[in-house]
Amino acid sequence: MNLSLEWLLLIDKTVIAFVAFAITLLIATYSTYAERKIAAFLQDRVGPDRAGPFGILQPLADAGKFFFKEEIIPNTSDKFLFIIGPGIAMLTALMTSAVIPWGGSLEIGGRQIPLQVTDLNIGVLYVFAVVSLGVYGIMIGGWASNNKFSLLGAIRASSQMISYELSMGLALIALIMMTGTLSLGEIVEQQRGGNWNIFYQPLGFLLFLVCAFAECNRTPFDLPECETELVGGYHTEYSSMKLGFFMFAEYINMFISSAFMATLYFGGYNFPFMDSLGLSQNWITIIGVLVFFLKIFAFIFFFMWIRWTLPRFRYDQLMRLGWQYMIPLALLNIFITGTIILVTK
Repeated sequence: MNLSLEWLLLIDKTVIAFVAFAITLLIATYSTYAERKIAAFLQDRVGPDRAGPFGILQPLADAGKFFFKEEIIPNTSDKFLFIIGPGIAMLTALMTSAVIPWGGSLEIGGRQIPLQVTDLNIGVLYVFAVVSLGVYGIMIGGWASNNKFSLLGAIRASSQMISYELSMGLALIALIMMTGTLSLGEIVEQQRGGNWNIFYQPLGFLLFLVCAFAECNRTPFDLPECETELVGGYHTEYSSMKLGFFMFAEYINMFISSAFMATLYFGGYNFPFMDSLGLSQNWITIIGVLVFFLKIFAFIFFFMWIRWTLPRFRYDQLMRLGWQYMIPLALLNIFITGTIILVTK
């Protein structure tokens, strides 16, 4: 490979990474607007309607408020860790988008440009590794605040993530046994033509979905925040943009979880009859990207719908569900999958 081609590939990857980063931040920002509007609809209210037409500029107003709010750092806190905690949460949330295949390949100037920053052959493990680091931001922020409510929220977050990551990993083992690969790109390609994994792994998907709620600290698994018990949980002492980072990290995690589920179980950018439409590769890729984001938005709506419908669990109920029900069901799913693979060989 000559030097000029290497530079072109590097530029392509940089542009795709920047676009993926920008889209992730944009969707996370406007997820706050969607959350308020959906909550208003479910509760028969109007919702945001002052900042711009239909309140469409409300997220920008919120961002400005966070930027210009007074910055408060408690005197008794560990200042370095207090500052670095939200940064770790935000960084780990953004890193996961690197291995998501957002679409097929675009042909530009005679070159094939894949719409994926990098297709690691261990993409699934990469996502799990980065997501596992996310709890450090919450734990550090809660501990460094030197506040009992914050510390309780951080402890809840760490125990919750450890418990439900086990079930999530076991649910994915069955999918990996079936697909035979850890590459997200290959998993998507195997689902081409409507051959989606949801039809073969319905129990695994259900387990993964429940665990995704717990990993994102979304209701009914929002015990780390739980304002009725812990004031604000692990970010009680935070203000200004540091609080904004924690909030953005939650919405980014929700967006990435939705993209991950759509990729693993619902074909990613694939859609039925895509090979029989007679369209060019570029048009198929563009339509596939739009279909992929429709799937993601459907999951995000589901996350928000559940938040404004179900009450949160008690902490003992949350842990009992994770250890006594989710893990045995995940192990049962592995056993069933392995049995079917052996019988059908």
